[in-house]
Amino acid sequence: MSSPRIAPLPQDEWDDDVAGLFKGGSFVGDGKILNVFSTLAHHPKLLKRWLVFATHVLGKSTLDARTREILILRTGWLCGSPYEWGQHVVIGRAAGITDAEIGDIAVGPSSINWSPGERQLLVAADELFEHRTLTDGTFSALAQAWTTEQVMDLVFTVGQYQLVATALNSFRVQRDDDVEGVPFPEPAGV
Repeated sequence: MSSPRIAPLPQDEWDDDVAGLFKGGSFVGDGKILNVFSTLAHHPKLLKRWLVFATHVLGKSTLDARTREILILRTGWLCGSPYEWGQHVVIGRAAGITDAEIGDIAVGPSSINWSPGERQLLVAADELFEHRTLTDGTFSALAQAWTTEQVMDLVFTVGQYQLVATALNSFRVQRDDDVEGVPFPEPAGV
């Protein structure tokens, strides 16, 4: 993934709709619009509609930041998405996930260092990735520990980041400059 298939759209080429979407938003990293957003700026209508959902999943869902980032990191790892993994290692650290836990996310639910609840999150992410559904046992365990809204947000978080990882890998979006010293998975079959 050494070069992008779709390069980020330079700011001087944004139309008024794209410029308006980014104005005052939280789409910056180190003072510039993140590559994921400036790449999607090539398709303003898609970007506008996707941002509504992405904003819910990333900042307005019923899941706390740590839970959300465990799910996103596991999904990014399973999808072999260097961009998603790297960006969310940075975000996960800010949410209180340690480097040792980040390593354990790559290992998955078989790591002995997870609490039963966190292990269940990783099992759920793995099942949703592998089978696009949850087993009855996993759904039941989640429903006992989380509210209905939280279980729904969990499923949509994993699904959203599978979609994003697919787009990022397909377009070969390059990591942002502030993501350094982070190991990246290699996408399968590329």
